[in-house]
Amino acid sequence: MKKNKERLQCIHATKMIPAFILRELSCRELERFMEHMEECENCKEELSIQFLVEVGLNSLEAGNTFDLQEELNTALEEARKKVKIYRFFHHGLFILECIGIAAVLLLAVLFVLNFAG
Repeated sequence: MKKNKERLQCIHATKMIPAFILRELSCRELERFMEHMEECENCKEELSIQFLVEVGLNSLEAGNTFDLQEELNTALEEARKKVKIYRFFHHGLFILECIGIAAVLLLAVLFVLNFAG
């Protein structure tokens, strides 16, 4: 069962590679994509191949000099930073929601105590 789940995750992850290269993934998609890439050597290799082909061809057509492995490493590092920021704000929002709920509950209790007594 685990093999099928991994294979499905790999299929989904490899379909996301072109959007990653074009920087078109949402923060949530990028988070899932990066988590998978950190764990799956096969998909990471596929990412390298597709990145090298896509970016390499574009660089050749433009006549630019390039270090494709360094560009891939930079893209992955930028993605890691984006995911880290996303997680920070996502967790921060959750904490604010909890504080808001606690404040509403406290006000409700104070309201009931004020009118009950």
